Amino acid sequence: MARKKDYNYFDKFVKLSEYCCAAANMLDETLENFNVEELQKKMKLMHEIEHAADLEGHEIMRKLSQEFITPIEREDIVSLVHEIDDITDCIEDVLLQIYMYNIKSLRSEALEFSKIIVKSCDALKKTFEEFHNFHKSKDIHKGIVLINKLEEEGDNLYTEAVRRLHMMSKDPIEIMSWTEGFNCLERCCDACEQAVNVVESIIMKNS
Repeated sequence: MARKKDYNYFDKFVKLSEYCCAAANMLDETLENFNVEELQKKMKLMHEIEHAADLEGHEIMRKLSQEFITPIEREDIVSLVHEIDDITDCIEDVLLQIYMYNIKSLRSEALEFSKIIVKSCDALKKTFEEFHNFHKSKDIHKGIVLINKLEEEGDNLYTEAVRRLHMMSKDPIEIMSWTEGFNCLERCCDACEQAVNVVESIIMKNS
């Protein structure tokens, strides 16, 4: 009788990262073609991505609760699931903030942020594609370094974006709205970095 195929947690991490990429691309496309009238429809599509990611995460947790032996420590699997899920949540929050603050037009820095977020999520997916082979992979460290670099770019963009906002705008509502919007965008970059920091920690513990 054929042996039952083992549940592959590493493949599941890749799957979760694909939802991050889908959310990032949805955000980028929405901001590139920003239309207030279309925003609620885009939010619905974004929530469908986030909900599918949640279901995938719940399935991983369900499987984890039934297994005695795992390829890496159980708490590390839990931590990674939460960290990857947080990325998708943060990306969804950007559209929610734009909607709640009734933002009618975008600032150019928002598009710069969305490009960084797309690059970060793409790099995250590639990192997880190498994760199963972390003992031998020469590329996984490059992915971690790239995401750290992109997070620094996000930090610098946030600083300059908020400074320009306060220098150029006299509207307190616009200042408040976009300050929070930039906070949300910057948190997406932070969330990507936090996920690969967990990956790096796992590699160190298992090396």
